Amino acid sequence: MPGKDDRAGVPHLILVGLPGVGKTTIGRAAARVLGRPFLDFDAEIEKREGMSLREIFRERGEEHFRELELNLSREMSVTDGMVLSPGGGWITQTDSVELLRSAGRIIYLRASPEAVARRLKRVETRPLLAGRDPVVALRELYEKRRALYESAGTVVDTESLSRQQLIARVVELGSDPG
Repeated sequence: MPGKDDRAGVPHLILVGLPGVGKTTIGRAAARVLGRPFLDFDAEIEKREGMSLREIFRERGEEHFRELELNLSREMSVTDGMVLSPGGGWITQTDSVELLRSAGRIIYLRASPEAVARRLKRVETRPLLAGRDPVVALRELYEKRRALYESAGTVVDTESLSRQQLIARVVELGSDPG
């Protein structure tokens, strides 16, 4: 991998949070500033499977999708120096989280379900939200996952920062060895 030697031993930055909180947008921008590769788990899984998340969930089920996430987490656990954006439910998979917790810094991008619902543009592309009232669905996910999200090493409140401030904060966390 080009430039890999420059990142040897550098922990991954792993962005977690509700679907639609900005993990991909913030992660991609922070990776650019840091000069690191960026990987969106959902996009990578779609590419490898040759189908959309919605199709994977519908045709193969959530359990199959979580297995794909686990396999990708295994791959990432033996690399370093990337900015990773796993899907919103990745945090519920203990094995996946433990694989990457030791290989990186988990950053929880926190936002209320209401704030995330206001930001979402395409609910239909998100299997656990499609066909439902997004606020209700996000509240349910938030309640189920809140303790897991809060267990991240670092919490960043996305509602009090602009997009540029969020990117700067993730960059700062990625530049800090501690």
